[in-house]
Amino acid sequence: MLDPFIEAHELREMLRRCEIRPREVAEFFINRIERVNPRLGAFVTVTADRAMEDADRLERLSKTEADATALFGIPYSIKDLTWTRGIRTTMGSRAFADFIPPADAALVTRLRDAGGILLGKTSTPEFGARPTTEGGFCPTARNPWNRDYTAGGSSGGAAGAAAAGLGPLHQGSDGGGSIRIPAACCGVVGIKTARGRISYFPTNGEGWGGCSVTGPMARSVRDAAWMLDIIAGPVIGDPYCAPPPERPFVEALKARPKKLRLAALAQTPFSDIDRDTLLAFESACGEFRSMGHSVEDFDPGLDRLVEPVGIVAVAGIGANNVGNPDLIEPVTGGTWKAGHAIPAAMYLQAQVRMHNLSREIVQALAPYDGLLTPTLTRPAVALGTMPSADPWKTDKLGRPVHEIYTWTAFCFPFNATGQPAISVPMGFSKAGLPLGLQIVGRPADEFGIIAIATAFEEARPWRDKRPAVD
Repeated sequence: MLDPFIEAHELREMLRRCEIRPREVAEFFINRIERVNPRLGAFVTVTADRAMEDADRLERLSKTEADATALFGIPYSIKDLTWTRGIRTTMGSRAFADFIPPADAALVTRLRDAGGILLGKTSTPEFGARPTTEGGFCPTARNPWNRDYTAGGSSGGAAGAAAAGLGPLHQGSDGGGSIRIPAACCGVVGIKTARGRISYFPTNGEGWGGCSVTGPMARSVRDAAWMLDIIAGPVIGDPYCAPPPERPFVEALKARPKKLRLAALAQTPFSDIDRDTLLAFESACGEFRSMGHSVEDFDPGLDRLVEPVGIVAVAGIGANNVGNPDLIEPVTGGTWKAGHAIPAAMYLQAQVRMHNLSREIVQALAPYDGLLTPTLTRPAVALGTMPSADPWKTDKLGRPVHEIYTWTAFCFPFNATGQPAISVPMGFSKAGLPLGLQIVGRPADEFGIIAIATAFEEARPWRDKRPAVD
């Protein structure tokens, strides 16, 4: 029997040596999803028939053809915001409950062509508009470590699936932290890619003013890097195009960078940092110092971005073309209506201000090889608490701030700057909930953050830490 927590690169070797067949892999994970998913809500649609079709197609390949296929027999999932031809894509909304896209997203085509096996579509909050996965059409995504807590959002289903051993590779998207938030909540790896690294074809040129990107989620840095190599790349005509890497991202796993200059930030005017989170972060910084790197406290003024990013994101949510707004759930509905009320000139002014501030922040960080932060200010929140009945708070400078930003203060700024960032596990709270470390790289330098994250993963291995979901 397979280990449900097997990593993709290990499973690929088993398939390469013919120790297991693609159909056996597909059957194993489909059966596991059907058994475990009702308790976790990670999947909204399980594509059992499609998985078997993918597996049978792969088994008809010759040994030579199979060996030349990068993902031969490796299962993956797709977030339910991402188009899949012939498979419903609900956007987490009752308004799209029966929507069947006419085409695959470019990344879905790449995963299929690489020999992957599609397991299904993972849960997302409506339009990806919440940092928790609840309240919309999809099942509530529960944290595998404690089902009373959120798996995060908006890629909460993907993170929960990865943490619970419901397949090795998962796709998420991130417009304000939506890969990194759930990765931190569930104790997995998530890469927010650089702007323009992965095409959004054919649904849109850019999401949320260029803030939204898509990327891989997995239980290890190696698997996430491997998946990134498969799905990265533009489609001709994309409005943004990140420069191609000089080498495959997976080769960053072999790099051993020495004497890096790293910045560290563990404070925000939006809120205090949870004590368990702060202690784990200080320990992580100490680990990097023990590797021979310098770690310097540095604050580039990320909080300046909250106002323009808020306008751009709300307008992006309001841009969803909904035939019957009455079908939108109340929390998202309020944001959707607010987005509709934003004048075009205000949106464009906010976008210009966001990009100008982003230049200043990127230039301030230029002397550093990377920036370290906690991914979140505190661990996963209890289900049903975010947003609260009165979500507006007052920050340390006396400014009104939405409580979402008090939790995700270290995430959303890098959607604005377009820099790549990775969240990796850095420990657990006293209550047993995972804590995430964020590593932010230079523009378009996923290679660099993968190398840094690999070194940390080797120093603080977590692969044997598994939630009790069986």
